[in-house]
Amino acid sequence: MSLVTPLTEPLLRAMALPEPEGDSKDGRGRVLVVAGCTALPGAVLLAAHAAMRAGAGKLQLAVCADLAIPIGIAVPEALVMGLPQTEAGGIGRGSAERLAERARAVDAALLGPGTAEDADGAALVAAMVRGARETAFVLDAGALAALPDEPALTRALSKPAVITPHAGEMAKLLGAERAEIEADPLAAARTATERFGTVTVMKGGRTHVTAPDGRAWCYEVGHVGLATSGSGDTLAGLVAGLLARGAEPAAAALWSVYVHGEAGRRLARRYGGIGFLAREIPDEIPGLLAEVMT
Repeated sequence: MSLVTPLTEPLLRAMALPEPEGDSKDGRGRVLVVAGCTALPGAVLLAAHAAMRAGAGKLQLAVCADLAIPIGIAVPEALVMGLPQTEAGGIGRGSAERLAERARAVDAALLGPGTAEDADGAALVAAMVRGARETAFVLDAGALAALPDEPALTRALSKPAVITPHAGEMAKLLGAERAEIEADPLAAARTATERFGTVTVMKGGRTHVTAPDGRAWCYEVGHVGLATSGSGDTLAGLVAGLLARGAEPAAAALWSVYVHGEAGRRLARRYGGIGFLAREIPDEIPGLLAEVMT
């Protein structure tokens, strides 16, 4: 088993992000975000803004019907699909075929921010992953509920999906106690990667990233201010945006973890510690990406 590599700027420069192809929006990649519910509409905005700040060229948002118009006004850059919703305010599983078709036509798809861990959501995620095997997927939050009962789901993809659990979500993924995950997050990340065939981002005070080929990395200098509502949604959107641009899954995860962490450190300096908001993270992304790349 490989050693754990510190996640640093020199390491990222050795895995440079792809340059846009040509000068069109399509050359910067298309991203689909399937997210939110009536109780958590802001997750859509946070993930969407992060994906665009990461440099994706085209953005599509799939949300439950009640959110479509307000989300469309809040994110005028996006094509917004309002879909039939469940009584609980999420997207119903009846939209699976339509969304799988959409997923086949984009470069990256982010599923799950702000969604519930319920049967409808799990069925929707499973159908999309089965129906768009050439697409680069990010599974976050509620979308992770599709994996425990079907661990082979993500193994059939042409490239590894990226999953982004925190300790509580990882405990559910692995059928373990949260305390066990927190005691050895690297081991948990490795187990998840082995079980699901994914690039696993094990979020926490020290964020671990593991890949199916056995490589592992750790970002050790994140800021406690990032432990705030919506922060994970911005990280997931950032990963999706970089995947849409053509980054390989492990590279997209590593760049995202580093830039997300450094954005937190920068905002902490500006605001004097904790108290900055997740909505402020995306605006830091373009500058940080440029700084690391130069």
